[in-house]
Amino acid sequence: MEFTDTVFLPRHRLQSLIDLLCESGYDVIGPTIRQDAIVLESLRDAKALPGGWIDRQEPAVYRIENAGGSRQFDFNVGPSSWKKYLFPPKASIGGARLDQDGWHFTESTEELPRYAFLGVRACDLAGIEIQDRVFTGDEFVDPLYKRLREQSLIIVVECSKTSATCFCKSMGTGPRSESGFDLVMTELDDGFVVRAGSDRGGNLLADLDCQPSTSRQRDAGEKQIAATEASLAKHFDADGVAALLMENLEHPAWDDVARRCLSCTNCTMVCPTCFCSTVEEVADLDQTQVDRVRHWDSCFNPELSYTCGGTARPDVRSRYRQWLTHKFATWHDQFGTSGCVGCGRCITWCPVGIDLTAEVNRFRQETPVD
Repeated sequence: MEFTDTVFLPRHRLQSLIDLLCESGYDVIGPTIRQDAIVLESLRDAKALPGGWIDRQEPAVYRIENAGGSRQFDFNVGPSSWKKYLFPPKASIGGARLDQDGWHFTESTEELPRYAFLGVRACDLAGIEIQDRVFTGDEFVDPLYKRLREQSLIIVVECSKTSATCFCKSMGTGPRSESGFDLVMTELDDGFVVRAGSDRGGNLLADLDCQPSTSRQRDAGEKQIAATEASLAKHFDADGVAALLMENLEHPAWDDVARRCLSCTNCTMVCPTCFCSTVEEVADLDQTQVDRVRHWDSCFNPELSYTCGGTARPDVRSRYRQWLTHKFATWHDQFGTSGCVGCGRCITWCPVGIDLTAEVNRFRQETPVD
């Protein structure tokens, strides 16, 4: 099958896709509802998907409501991202063991799951690609991330609506997915227009034995994606932001945002690209076994920058500045791209509603143009 060909998967056959993935040894991860939020969890039944549910997002506001209807992906990104499956919040990364011959370094031998991500959005796919560069794009490769990533399968579902906080088009990450997936699905009322993006995806479609999509179905899908793109209300001028921020490191705006920021780390926890972590060495009681455990941390945590001379960024002003300048400026120096995909999570889940695009725009408005 050519990757330009599309098939139509009727809604009642979505369970067949999930069953096929499970039979192939994948742990299917998809959206479901927990504690009044749409989150990502392991699932085996299409009925666990948030059929009929939509979300409402604004700065510091997230609500879901049952609008009825049959659609199972009619919402924006929630607080979870796929990052937690490829870069786990807590993971053993090896250790050391003492025996009669002395100390020996050990590697983790834990069997890793094979994930099938169902319902990836374009912005989150861009986030995965950014983390690929962070963890595998240089000579120093993270072996845990590499193994999890290589055996994971990605099924994109195109966005059919936008929120007041997302700005993927401005960052060049959506709402349309062009590559990097195994399958891409466009949800219509009665099912999905599906296209393969890899040999693995093509093999899945062959096993599902679906009928080719009709021109009417393809046109409906294209019109829906175009309407989604046109409905994006939030726009952000990303041109020249790196230089703008680095030229304004002592601007009083940093003090203003520091008075509002709680340094709670919400933004970095929900971000699909932030990768700060801390490694702890945990010894057993007889001191013959030491495990190295990595867990998520945040540049908003003053202890992250602690050295023998003290904390390098002791105040909220310096920590917020570090986060924003890294995301939009020094990330380019490290990895060749921005660290922001425009998903809007950091705006929605900031308890005081700080909008990073508004903060950048303030610098732009108050900086004289030569």
